[in-house]
Amino acid sequence: MKKKWIGAFSAVIIFCLVLAGCGGRGGQEPVPASEEAEEDMSEEDMSEADTSEDAAEEEGYVPDSEMPEDEIDPSQEVDYSDQANWAYFGIGEDKEADLFLICPTVDTKSEGLMSLSNEKTRASFLGALNMERGIYEDSARMFAPYYRQAAMPVYSMEEEERDGWLDQAYSDVSNAFAWYLENENDGRPIILAGFSQGADMCYRLLEEFFGDEELYDQLVAVYALGWPMTEEMTETYPQILPAQGEDDTGVVISFDCEAPEVTESFINPAGVKALSINPLSWKTDGEKADKSLNLGACFTDYDGNITSETAGLCGCYIDPDRGTLKVTDVTPEEYPALLKILPEGGYHIYDYQFFFRNLQENVKTRLDAYIEAQAADDAA
Repeated sequence: MKKKWIGAFSAVIIFCLVLAGCGGRGGQEPVPASEEAEEDMSEEDMSEADTSEDAAEEEGYVPDSEMPEDEIDPSQEVDYSDQANWAYFGIGEDKEADLFLICPTVDTKSEGLMSLSNEKTRASFLGALNMERGIYEDSARMFAPYYRQAAMPVYSMEEEERDGWLDQAYSDVSNAFAWYLENENDGRPIILAGFSQGADMCYRLLEEFFGDEELYDQLVAVYALGWPMTEEMTETYPQILPAQGEDDTGVVISFDCEAPEVTESFINPAGVKALSINPLSWKTDGEKADKSLNLGACFTDYDGNITSETAGLCGCYIDPDRGTLKVTDVTPEEYPALLKILPEGGYHIYDYQFFFRNLQENVKTRLDAYIEAQAADDAA
């Protein structure tokens, strides 16, 4: 598969979704959201893309070029008893577990938090969730709150100011999850999932809520993709438990993709080792997993449709020093980072797409293991 698939425009948008999710939680310094980088995308990387309004509508993308002028009052809580404040609310009632899915960044323009009153941004928010939902929807009843996420410019701020905005964004996620637990969960098994900024928010939920043993017992797994888990995090919060195999439960599945030659990035800086698992072999060592194990790389649009699928696209292995997921059999020319803010060979934007079918199967595997273990406990 060659680089020309990026001409489908959606890949450019994927990067906009995830870029703002990259900063500050794994010990790394924030990277300025530079105007130069946006110009580079427009002039170089988008040169092959049809960026007309018609093409954007065909791909399911709703541009957020005009951001709202209304003021956001973070002290005013979002009413999560109102289903209008949920992108997904109980979708899939016949499923045995619940999914709490947290959106990556879609607001690339605001100076602080995303407004929930801007319909274009809300449509982009829903579209970003739709791109991931196929991994989970066959296994779980889905919940996904609209939340006033931190917009991309937040990550160019000084640490104290940036953390303040992120804390406010998380307060919405926390309130939504607390409302869901009280009103909708009813003791059902829980899967947490998020990509990039969404993954960061998953870790925060683990920190705040899942130190409670009874609630932790309901946790099937956490898919925190595109955001590093570190030893420091696991030592501080024992409930953040790295996955060790394909069917252990109550664990975190985490990895971020890059080419073998990459030595540092702002997501995974040099000197900070990520705790990752290989999504092809479900091992945590450095053994290479052949591309024949890849059940299908899937590229999706804003309606959740799979626009391209290739089995055996790429293999991978975990870097023994960096802990990142090194992807083989593809090149940065075929799958470029799109913006200079990512190093050449930074495959962050393809994290879940490269391994879509393997992740989809693994969600089912872990849920089956959880249900079987619960049944054994009940019978004992």
